[in-house]
Parts: sequence; C-alpha cells; structure tokens
Amino acid sequence: MAVSDPPVGAHAQVHETVLGNGLRVLVQANHTAPLASVWCWYRVGSGDESSGTTGVSHWVEHMNFKGSAGIPRDRVKGIIEQHGGHWNGYTWVDQTAYTETATTDALDHMLFIEAERMGRCLYHPDDCESERTVIISELQGGENDPEQLLDQEVAATALQAHPYRHPTIGWLSDLQAMSRDDLLGHYRRFYVPNNATLVVVGDVEPADVVRRAVRHFDAIPPGDGRRVRRTAEPPQRGGRRVDVLRAGTTAYLKLAFHAPAFPDVDFFPFLVLDAVLTGAKGLSLWASFRTPPPQRSTRLYRGLVDSGLASSVMGLLLPTADPYLYTLSATVTEGVPVSSVEERLLHLLADVRDRGVTRDEFARAKRQLAARFVFESDSVTNIGHQIGFFDSVGDWRAYPALRTSVEAVSFDDVLAVAAARLRPDACTVGVFQPVADDPAPPPASPPVP
Repeated sequence: MAVSDPPVGAHAQVHETVLGNGLRVLVQANHTAPLASVWCWYRVGSGDESSGTTGVSHWVEHMNFKGSAGIPRDRVKGIIEQHGGHWNGYTWVDQTAYTETATTDALDHMLFIEAERMGRCLYHPDDCESERTVIISELQGGENDPEQLLDQEVAATALQAHPYRHPTIGWLSDLQAMSRDDLLGHYRRFYVPNNATLVVVGDVEPADVVRRAVRHFDAIPPGDGRRVRRTAEPPQRGGRRVDVLRAGTTAYLKLAFHAPAFPDVDFFPFLVLDAVLTGAKGLSLWASFRTPPPQRSTRLYRGLVDSGLASSVMGLLLPTADPYLYTLSATVTEGVPVSSVEERLLHLLADVRDRGVTRDEFARAKRQLAARFVFESDSVTNIGHQIGFFDSVGDWRAYPALRTSVEAVSFDDVLAVAAARLRPDACTVGVFQPVADDPAPPPASPPVP
C-alpha cells in the first residue's frame, strides 16, 4: 500500500504488508546512503498498566536487552557495533520500541535480533533482580531532579482515573514487589507479532525486506496482545494544585491543561497554538527536543523571560492515543517569588483565551512547524521512528500528512481551541519550592490489626 503524500526528506513510498501471524511490516526505500534502520514497535506502554504493576513495560524493555535463546547477552551489542551501527529502545505511555541502524549489509542481523526479542528472551532470575536495582536507582535519580519530580506530581494530580497518571518508570512499591512471573507474563502477552509493527527505512528494496521478514518472523505464533480497556478521564470540574517542598536552589512552575488525543480534531490547532505560545517543537519524541525551538518572538517568552520573571519557558504537546496533558513549564528567576510568575503566566493565557492571537503569530507558527517537520526527517533513523510512532498512536499514514494537517488549520480553529482548552477550571498548577532541607516525611501508619 503506497502513501501518496510522502514525508519531507523521504522520496519513496511506504509499502505495507501484513504477515500471516499479524505482524505489520512497513518499508520505505531511501537510497541517499548505504544504511538501513530497523524499528520494532509494540503497542504496549505505561498507559496499559494497573496499580500493582506500574513500571512493568519499562522493566520488560530493559530485560529484552539481556540476551535470548539465540543471542548470548554479551553479544547483543557487538552484533550491531561490528557494522558501525547503533541500537537503542524506549518505553512511553502507548508504546515500547527497539531500534538498530547500521550499514545495509547488516539488515539480516538486525531482523534476527528483533525476531529473537519477540519470542525468545530468557528472563533469568538473576537478571530480573539486578535490573530491579538498576530501575529503582533510576527512579530515585529522577526524584532528585526537581523538574522530573514536579512532572510526576502534576500528572498524578491532573489525571485522576486514566492510567497515563502513572509514571512510565513506575511507583517504587510496585517495583519492589513485582516478580519475575509478572515480567514474563507481560512479555508473553504483549510481545507477539499481531501486537507489533516492524519498520525498515533505508537503502533497501521493499519486496526483499518482506521476504527477509517472512524468513525471520513468520514462524512466530500470534498471541492475545489485546489492550485492557483504559479508564476514561472524567472532565475536570475545578482548578487543582500541588506544591512540592524539597531541598534545592531553583523554583519551578508548571501548568497542565487537558489535551486532545492525536486523532482528535483539536490536536493540530492546539499544536499551532503551542507554537505561538512557546515555539514550534515538532512531533518527534526521538528528535524534536534535541534542538531548542525558536522562542524569542513567542508570547510566553516575551512575557516571562524578557521581563526577567523566568529564565526559561517551555510548552509540551505530544501525540497520544488517548487524551493526555498539555504542560507549560517555567524556571523561576532567582529572587523572584513563584507567585509573581504564576500570576503573570495566568494573565498571559487569559489574554490569549479571551482576545486570541494575531495573524502574524499564526502564520509564523505554521511556518516554523513546517520547518521542524523537515528536521525530523533528516535521517533514516528519524523517518523510521516517525512511521512507527504514529502507527502506535493511531495510523502511520498520519506521518506523511503532518504538513498537510498543519496547513489545514485555520485562524479561527486556533482561537476556538484557546478558548476551549486554556480554561482555569481545567488547569492544574504545580510548584516546586526549594527549601533548605527536605521536610520530614509523615510518620508511618500503624498496622491494621
């Protein structure tokens, strides 16, 4: 199946094939360099977890780098690195992804790794325990970062029912209690071909890639892999607030508003609105945030940073399968009360909500977004990521249509989404207030007889 509107930076069509076991294979030829990038995506993330097993998807991702029945753990890295390539993986709310990029002659090796990962990982008890220690250390390191801690607290306050409220790394008590059987059960349920998409981009021929994919994956049987039904987040009926008092030197402010899911008609108008407020950042979890957005002419930069109230300001809107959050974050300038920054930010948003944006701001935001989409398609790795990522939150065909979707946003669409979405009664305010020493934790509750 071919895409009629190819993504910027890629001059070939995307070819789709579904194997007999349900594995979707997406291939895009790009002959600019003798490289190939392989991505394998699973439609499972922290949004599919429940209390008691939060963090299981991320932990399983770690375990799947520990070797398999056909690859000793000490050879996983070497298979790709001997071809001058690189490999990685990540977990987020809707997906878990693995990738390798190397010279094209390593394509069979990359497919072999992903086929092994799909059905033959080992989960040795000693590896499970050692990785428990690694992940808990990672969690504790994140809690020592004021911005990460505030992110976690704000999400858990703004979302009360949907599992997006859980941190992807999980809650500490769940990580301490989960067993090898919990990990292995999660792996066997979701790491099945009919819950996966294989993406290959590079100096390849689609028909050849499909033949190789059949050889490596076709014998893997399908499984259940169905997501549990996620609890829908009820409407927020009033402002919420969370204040974090911790040892530190810098204060941070974060505002969260309820954002549309990626398939929602409000998503692209909201994306243009964010570009007006804080600068165009694009839509790649893999590449968008490596280069700072153009900000100096944006509303919130001029209102907070140029005025000296904050040293930085940032907005974040990402594509998700279900409605999530749009967050605005400010680093408070030393000596400035957080309340002054909060008051000013709420005033700026009220002005946008009530009076709208200018046509010059609107046109500049759309131009900047178009440029960011070009930057996100500057390598076979980035293109492979985007094809697979949009498949995991809706439909991969949304990727080649990104520029068209932004171009279709009207001035009135942006005004409408600002009025509907930036309401104070649907806002959660989070403050990280540094103190000299961490407050003493409350005493533990006595055991229930």
